[in-house]
Amino acid sequence: MNFDWNNPYPTIRSPLMARNVVATSQALASQAGLRMLLKGGNAVDAAIAAAAALTIVEPVSNGLGSDNFAILWDGQHLHGLNASGVAPATWNSGYFRRKHGDAMPVRGWDTVTTPGAVAGWVALSERFGKLPFADLLEPAIELAERGHGVGRIVADKWGRQVPLLKDLPGFAAAFMPRGRAPEPGERFVFSEAGATLRRIALTRGEAFYRGEIAEKLVAHSSANGGSMALADLANYRPDWVTPIRKNFAGHTVHQIPPNGQGIAALMALGMLEKLDLGRFPVDSAASQHLQIEAMKLAFADTYRWVADARFMTEVTADHLLSDGYLAERAKLIDVNRATDFAHGTPPSGGTIYLSAADESGMMISLIQSNYMGFGSGVVVPGTGVSLQNRGHGFTLDDKHPNGVGGGKRPFHTIIPGFLTREVNGETQPQMSFGVMGGNMQPQGHLQTLVRMLVHRQQPQTACDAPRWKVASGLNVDFESTMAPALLSDLTALGHRFEATADAYMDYGSGQFIWKLSDTLDDGYVAASDSRRDGQAAGY
Repeated sequence: MNFDWNNPYPTIRSPLMARNVVATSQALASQAGLRMLLKGGNAVDAAIAAAAALTIVEPVSNGLGSDNFAILWDGQHLHGLNASGVAPATWNSGYFRRKHGDAMPVRGWDTVTTPGAVAGWVALSERFGKLPFADLLEPAIELAERGHGVGRIVADKWGRQVPLLKDLPGFAAAFMPRGRAPEPGERFVFSEAGATLRRIALTRGEAFYRGEIAEKLVAHSSANGGSMALADLANYRPDWVTPIRKNFAGHTVHQIPPNGQGIAALMALGMLEKLDLGRFPVDSAASQHLQIEAMKLAFADTYRWVADARFMTEVTADHLLSDGYLAERAKLIDVNRATDFAHGTPPSGGTIYLSAADESGMMISLIQSNYMGFGSGVVVPGTGVSLQNRGHGFTLDDKHPNGVGGGKRPFHTIIPGFLTREVNGETQPQMSFGVMGGNMQPQGHLQTLVRMLVHRQQPQTACDAPRWKVASGLNVDFESTMAPALLSDLTALGHRFEATADAYMDYGSGQFIWKLSDTLDDGYVAASDSRRDGQAAGY
C-alpha cells in the first residue's frame, strides 16, 4: 500500500516503525509485551503478557473474569480462537423471568457467564507460545503487587463507574481503596489479583477452573444469588475456529464467526464493495453517508439473526455473507436520503484490544473484555477476580437464536480483526487490527479500513480521524472533532445528530499493526489510538 503519510487530523501520536511491535490501550501493558519479545518470546507470548497486564492497569475494561477472542497468523496459516464463556447449566428464560421479570439483568451474578480469558491465554500459549507460561504473567504480577500509577483516561472512566457499582458485592473493597476511584497518577495496588495470577501461573490455569480459585468463585456466587457451579467452570473449554471473511478493496478481511458481531463489519464492507466508494473524497458527506447506511443495514440483520453459531439454524453466517444477499441489501441504500432499515431474510442454503507482531512474521489480534465498565460489578473477595456481565447479551425470547440457555454462548460485541491479501496466488498477512468499544467495534473496523484501503490513509491517520456511531433509527452520534460542514451535509441527508452520553464506550479505541512489505526485513508500521492511554512499542 502506497500510503499518504500526511495526517490532516489533530493528533498526539506518530506511527511507529519496527520489526517487533506491541500496540495496546495502556502503555504499561505494551511494555509488558515488549519485555517478552526482548526475552526471546514471540508475538503470542507478548500478547498474553500484555493481556494479563491490562487486567491490572485497565481494570475498568477487563479483568481476570473476562472473555477474549484472537485471530493469529502463525507464519503460514490463519487461526481463530473463541474464548468467550458459556451460560451456567441452570440458565433458561424461566429462571430469569422468575427472578428479574421481562428483561435480562444488567449487573450482578446473574449476568456472569463462565469466564474464558484465562483459558484463552493457556490455549494460545500451549499451541503457539515459546516462553514458559509462568514467565508471561510476571509483568502483570509485578504491576498488581507493587502497584502502578493509574492512567489519566482510565482514571476518568473508573470514576464514572463508581456511583453505579459501589454497592455490588466486592466492588468497593477492590476498586475503591480510598473510598473512591483513584486519581490520575495515584498508585493502585491490587495484591489479591497478584496472588491469583501467581496461582494461575503455577497451575497453567487449573486453579482458576478446577481448583481453589474456582471454589471461591462458586461459593461467592451461591452466597449472592448466583447459580454458577463447579461443573460450569470445570467443563469450560475455548474453541479453535475458522475465521469468516469477506473481500474488500483488494484485500480479505477476517473476523471470528458468531457468536460475535464481527460479521456486521464484513456485511457492511460487502455492501460497500458494490457501491464504488472510492469515487467520493474521504471526508465527504457522500462517502460517510454510504458507510453509515451500510452499517445500519448490517446491524439490522446482526441483531435479528446472530447468536452462538450452534443455534443459528434458520439463518447462518454463510447466508448473511452471500454476495447475492449483500447486493440486494446494498440496493436498499438511497444515496440521497437516510433510511431506517428493518432486517432482511437471507435465502437459506468495556473492552481492551491489543495487537502484536514479531520479526518471524507471527501476528496476533486479541481482544478481551468485561463488557460494560467493570462488567458485572462483582469482585470475588480474596481473589481480585472481577467478572464480566456477558449474560446481559442474551434475550428472553426463546424463539430468537440468541435466547438464553445453559451451555450457550451469548451474543458478543468484542471482535478482533485481521487483514490478508493474495500475492502470487498465496495468502499473505497484511494487518492485525481492532477497535474496542461495544457496538462501536464493527463501525470502527469499517471506518478505519475504508480510510486505509480505499483512500490510502496511513494507520495513525485512519485512527485519528473523527468517527461516527450509529445509534438507532435515523440517529447517529458524531464525534466532536467532526467538521461542522460535514455534519451539516449529513444532517441535510436526514441523519439525526445525537450527542453521545456514553462516556465509557465513546468512539472506541484502535490498535493497528500493518506489515510494510512482503519481506520480513522491512517490519511493520503500528498505530495506537489517542482516545486511550495506549502506546505502540517496538524495536
